[in-house]
Parts: sequence; structure tokens; C-alpha cells
Amino acid sequence: MIDLVWLLLILGGVAAAAAEGRIAAVTEAVMTSAQLGVETVLGFVGIMVFWLGLSRIAEEAGLIQALARVMAPIFRPIFPSIPRDHPALGAILMNLSANMLGLGHAATPFGLKAMQELQKLNDTPDRATDAMCTFLALNTSSVTLIPATVIALRASAQSANPTEIVAPTLVATCISSAVALAADYLFRRLGRRFG
Repeated sequence: MIDLVWLLLILGGVAAAAAEGRIAAVTEAVMTSAQLGVETVLGFVGIMVFWLGLSRIAEEAGLIQALARVMAPIFRPIFPSIPRDHPALGAILMNLSANMLGLGHAATPFGLKAMQELQKLNDTPDRATDAMCTFLALNTSSVTLIPATVIALRASAQSANPTEIVAPTLVATCISSAVALAADYLFRRLGRRFG
């Protein structure tokens, strides 16, 4: 359905430009936007490669499992159904760590790995577990200490102070994470009560 909406918007824009005799402006905007898209993607490749390489080294060296053991007391009450030293906890921690640094695109592979590992613990594969729902809520609303991607975008756009976004982002994401965890807890309790 959304693809139809986008198609109608694009065709409507091209038709409006043609009616006004501004097809050349549309062509120029398409080319400029395409070039900007490629430049933006290439700018993020370095960050993505760094995080994926670092995670692979950490995984091979056993650092992810060590980090999971250290962080277990914090995450044990949040994810009580995940067994100790399970790979899902390490993937969740790497995902949340990348999100905390504002590298959402680098967090995605860890999020997918976490969901795969959580699915292995799932007794009913056609239904999401409590841990999956909690992880999704945390991943979506994740606390961001350093919004690196936003800072990079602001710097590339010649912002006078690209880092001024740090404090508001920290406050907003702390509130969003608290609300997400509270909603997750509330809906889980209501589901058990009425489900």
C-alpha cells in the first residue's frame, strides 16, 4: 500500500512540474538528491565497518560474553527469561551499546542476531516472547549517550555547533526508554490478567 502512495506522490510531482514547464528542475533535483544519498551512505560505511569489525573481534575474544556477565545484574530483572551466558544477552548488549553511541545503523545487525537467538528460546515460534517484546521496546527507544550519526549529519551540513544536540537527546531518550519499559511491563501484566 505504501508503495502505491509513494508512486502517486512521485507521479503527481512530475505531473505538476510538467504542467508548470519545470521538468528540468525535477531532473536536477533527482540527480542532486541521488548524489547526496550516495555521499551520505559512503560516509557511514566507515562507522559501520568499524563497529561490525569490533563486534567480530569482541565475539571471537569472548568479550561479548564477559560484558554480558558484567551487565547481567542490570539486565536480569529486565530479561528474566534469558538464561545466564546465553548468546542472546551478548547480542542485546552490543545492540544497545551501538544505540547508546547513536549508531543505529551499526546496531541493526546486533538486533537481528539478538532476535535470532531469542527465537531459539521460543517455545511458540509463531508468537513473540516477552523477552522479544521487551528487547524491541528497548531497541526502539534506546538511551543515546552520544548521537554520533546526528552529530556527523549536523557537521556535514555546516552546523555552527553540531554537538549541541547531545543533552536534549540524552534527556529525551532516557524518558523514552523509561516509558517503553513501563509500557512493556504494564501490557505484559494486563495480557496475563486478561489474556
